[in-house]
This record gives sequence, structure tokens and C-alpha cells, in this order.
Amino acid sequence: MFSDTHLASYAAQSANSRGRLFIEPSSDTRSEFQRDRDRIIHCSAFRRLEYKTQVFVNHEGDLFRTRLTHSLEVAQIGRSIARNLRLNEDLVEAIALAHDLGHTPFGHAGQDALNACMQDYGGFEHNLQSLRIVDALEERYAAFNGLNLCFETREGILKHCSLINAQQLGNLGLRFIEKTQPSLEAQLTNLADEIAYNNHDIDDGIRSNLLSEQQMMQVSLYAQHRRIVETMYPGIQGRRAISETIRRMINTLITDLISTSQMRILDAAPKTIDDVRAAPKLIAFSDAVHLQASELKQFLFQHLYRHYQVNRMTSKARRVVRELFDALMQEPGLLPPDYQAQRQDDTQAQARKIADYIAGMTDRYAMREHRRLFSIHES
Repeated sequence: MFSDTHLASYAAQSANSRGRLFIEPSSDTRSEFQRDRDRIIHCSAFRRLEYKTQVFVNHEGDLFRTRLTHSLEVAQIGRSIARNLRLNEDLVEAIALAHDLGHTPFGHAGQDALNACMQDYGGFEHNLQSLRIVDALEERYAAFNGLNLCFETREGILKHCSLINAQQLGNLGLRFIEKTQPSLEAQLTNLADEIAYNNHDIDDGIRSNLLSEQQMMQVSLYAQHRRIVETMYPGIQGRRAISETIRRMINTLITDLISTSQMRILDAAPKTIDDVRAAPKLIAFSDAVHLQASELKQFLFQHLYRHYQVNRMTSKARRVVRELFDALMQEPGLLPPDYQAQRQDDTQAQARKIADYIAGMTDRYAMREHRRLFSIHES
């Protein structure tokens, strides 16, 4: 019923997947990667992304991106690129929708704080947490824990991994040890993520008045397209001008990524997905556009992510996470029963359960839970 004949020979083929951790009968109506995508969309961790920070904490405004809207934008960009490269769109979409499932509340500030709290207990990293969610923490099926996703989807979710952690992941961790590549779909989604957050953070940064258009004109990629917009639409201003500029930036990045990747694939001449894994990285920007994208990323880091108003909120966020962790470690009885370790003397297991509990919180739930534990007026 399902045909991958339109895909390149080196694309991930659902019929040739390395399979699931638990064997299941195939579906009569969906490919294996479509099933993965659907399982991700219906899981509770995906729904919680609606109220998790991208840059701005949830209560700071209704129009800013969240982890959910970001993931949807990554999926849209990823599918567009995959279609042009004859890669597996369903796998790209599944990876894109799952790649941020393990993020803490309060974005990178929350992750950094939780990692610091977990230093004596194995640390915390959101990619590994995303994998932990789909492999173990979701409880939707009678026969197994997690979502039982295909190897290729799990491989794409795990973008980064230390050697110590890789050694504990079996076949999934081998590429970090042997320094080989994941599928082209995984490589593609990683860069679709970058395209999405760099450009929507400009939009959110200007909308929040933390960035100005005058500042953005210091960035070559933005200035180049802003001038084109002014030439084509004299007198254009405001939101319309900004949106027109950003959409052209996104188009430039996507077009360059497609053409550069096509050339690299042609040069490497892979025949199968195993050839892809043994080759150098094949999905990439050209050198010139890579420099422009890097300049944009550095600009946003300096002027938006380290803006004093963002710093004030992230400082509060780190404190909330740290104080929650410390209080729950000191008194595990404050935790819901599912998050209490079976043995009271197993501090390692208890710390990991607390990390699971905090990482699963939305921004507003973390703030409410903090008030419940520390305010005499909350219950």
C-alpha cells in the first residue's frame, strides 16, 4: 500500500526501518514514520509544549512563539526541504515535532539550572530527555512504556550526546562513538530548526521592542533583504515590512540549503542510507550563507538572548527551578507518588525522577508549584 519509489535511494525508507524496540504489526493505513508522527502529536509531552518558553516566558505575551509553535514551524520548513531533496517528509516531520519534547520550562535558562542541579546525578540534557520521554516516560500503551518509535525517528531526536551517555544507548549511540552521520532527514531537521528559531526570534525580538529595525540593519542577511523590500515596495513600514523581510530571509536560507545539499549529495554519490551514514555531513549551507547565518546567530545571542530584560526573567527562572529541585530532594514526600523513588535511600533514582517531574512542567505550572511550596498563602 505504501510506496517510497518517489524517494531517493539514499532516503530513509519506512519499509527498511531498523525497527522499533518492541515488535508491532504494521499498519494497513499508515507508513511506520507516519505512525511515529501521529504518536508524537497525541502524546501529553507534545501538548505541554504550548506553554513552554521559546525565548519569552509564557505569561509575557500571547503572540510570542512557544515550543509548540516553534516545532510546527520546524516541521513546515523541514518538509519543504525534504520534498525538494526527495527525502522522507514523514520522518522529517516526526523528528521536528519531537525534537523539543524534553525541554524544561523557561527555555535554556531552565535547562541550565536543572543541569547544574543534576551534576552529581548524571546531569540533564534536553535531547536525552526527549529520547527518555519517547522511550520510557509516556504512558499510552498497554504493551510498553514510551511511544515505541522507529530507530530512525529516535536517531533524529538525539542531535547531541556525550560519549559517556552514548555508550549506554547501544546502537543508537554508536554514531557518536564512531563519528558517523545520521540519516539525511535527521541532518536536514537540525538545520530546519536553526532556520526557524533564528528568523522567528527576530520577529519576536522586534515585536517585544527588545530589538529595533535599526539594530537589525547591522546584520548583513537582514539588511540585504530589507533593502530589496524597500525597493520593491516604496514606503512600506511596520509589521508588513518586517514580515516581508523575514520571509525572504527564510526563502534564501532554504533555497541555499537545498542547492548546496544537492551538490554535496551528487559529489558523494550515496546509493543507500548506509552510504549516507559513512559519508561526511551532506546537508549544509554554502560557505557564504553559512557565514551570514552565523552572523545572525551571534547577533541574536548578544542583543536578544542576553538583553537585560531577558536576563532578569531567566534569572528568576533559574531560581524557580533550583529552589524546586532543592526542596523536592530534601523532602521527596512533597512529590506526587509516581515521582517518588521506590527506595528512600536511592538518591540517584530520586534525583532523576525529580528532574523528570520538573522538566515536564510548563512555565505556568512551574511558577504555580513554586508558589505552592514556598508561599504560605498557596495550597
